[in-house]
Order: sequence, then structure tokens, then C-alpha cells
Amino acid sequence: MNHLAMHYIYILYSESSNIYYVGESTNPWKRLIQHNAGLPGKFTSRYSNWVIRAVFLVENRTEALKLERFIKKQKSRKLIERLCDPTFVPNGKLSPMKRVSVADC
Repeated sequence: MNHLAMHYIYILYSESSNIYYVGESTNPWKRLIQHNAGLPGKFTSRYSNWVIRAVFLVENRTEALKLERFIKKQKSRKLIERLCDPTFVPNGKLSPMKRVSVADC
């Protein structure tokens, strides 16, 4: 895979608000800084102290957007918490997502 063209699905968590956020980006670490600065999202700017809980590499933006929509449409905190579990391996519709170690974040 060419990492220069890669996109990521990332999961943020705000401990103070006990809420998760799922997003996609070419650089989730930069997006984390933007979310914590209140830029440019309406949803994440209402909460603070976001941390990255999981990052997944996806082959391209089209696939990343499709997977992000799929995860959000499930409206399942349980699914998001499973995705945050480092031992969980995405399968089925989520199988194109390859986990990136959060320690590398």
C-alpha cells in the first residue's frame, strides 16, 4: 500500500464528556489538534480534551468515507468500544480497516 495516498479512520474520546467521535482524515494526529482547538467541527467543538483511542489505515478516501458512514449509521457505542479494543480485528464490512498502533500516535 502506498501510505502517501492513504486515509485513516480515527476514533476520539472525550473523558470529561464520556463521548466518542469517529472521523476520517489523511492525518488523524493533526485532526486531533484541530478538534481540541475547536476547529472546524460543530460536534467536536462542544466537547473538550479529545484523545485518540483508535486509528485504522484505509486504502483511499472513498473507502474511508464509506466506512466512516457505516460506523456512524450503526449508532452503536458497543461497536465503537470494540473498535477501540486493540485485540479486536475488524471483519466483514470493516475488514478493509487495518489497525495502526495508538502508541505510534
